[in-house]
Amino acid sequence: MDVTLPPLREVIQRHGLSASKALGQNFLFDGQLLARIARVPCGLADQEVLEVGPGPGGLTRALLAAGARVTAIERDHRCIPALEELAAAYPGKLRLIEGDALEIDAPALFDGKPHIVSNLPYNVGTALLIGWLSSDWAPWWQSLTLMFQKEVAERIVSSAGDDAYGRLAVLAQWRSTARIAMPVHRSAFTPPPKVMSAVVHILPSVMPDGVRMQTLERLTAAAFGQRRKMLRQSLKPVAGALAAAERIGIDTTRRAETVSVEEFVELARALDAARA
Repeated sequence: MDVTLPPLREVIQRHGLSASKALGQNFLFDGQLLARIARVPCGLADQEVLEVGPGPGGLTRALLAAGARVTAIERDHRCIPALEELAAAYPGKLRLIEGDALEIDAPALFDGKPHIVSNLPYNVGTALLIGWLSSDWAPWWQSLTLMFQKEVAERIVSSAGDDAYGRLAVLAQWRSTARIAMPVHRSAFTPPPKVMSAVVHILPSVMPDGVRMQTLERLTAAAFGQRRKMLRQSLKPVAGALAAAERIGIDTTRRAETVSVEEFVELARALDAARA
């Protein structure tokens, strides 16, 4: 569908829009960069896409140009008129929902499984990601392509022994694969944030057998809640955890940041097996 649109800067100026610091907004204008982000999930033609926080619609344009059918959730009422113009230019391709993505039942909006592609507002990005990763498995989404501050992106994809390694890495990797698809320089945004950014791509994988999400959450909360302490101290609040670690050969003099995702999964499995 060949659609000619006015420059995004012109749209923003006409509607008197500016990025809201309170809403964690930073606008992207680079059409080529936005098109690259839209290509990360691969093959969006006629696919359902959920976008959170589209703002004036820069990434939305790229998703629509890629042939996607977009559902956009926007909290900022100021941006709705600009998005409505975009919806008119792509009849039947853009569904607008005004509201807070943290409060909306997103899975109920779709009959199938959408891709989620978003330049997430910085102040709610991690909370949204945790919610999507904590959903039932297999999840209600096909893939996640999300913009984060670089340090958050590094926490998501990090491995045991990395400075950034922690609970978020385990949550993102124990039943999905996560990679940094591309870095994004701070100068690409208006206004430029103080930090660099990166696009993370996450694909769901098979959930390991014999492991409960709740058990893994308890273990990682305890282990990383006192990450500088040895496991024999940090895991004490989780009944049976130290005995389970000894049974599977995890040295409890180690610290949480040295324990791999696979080892946490094995520990959770052993703990659940002992309680069965």
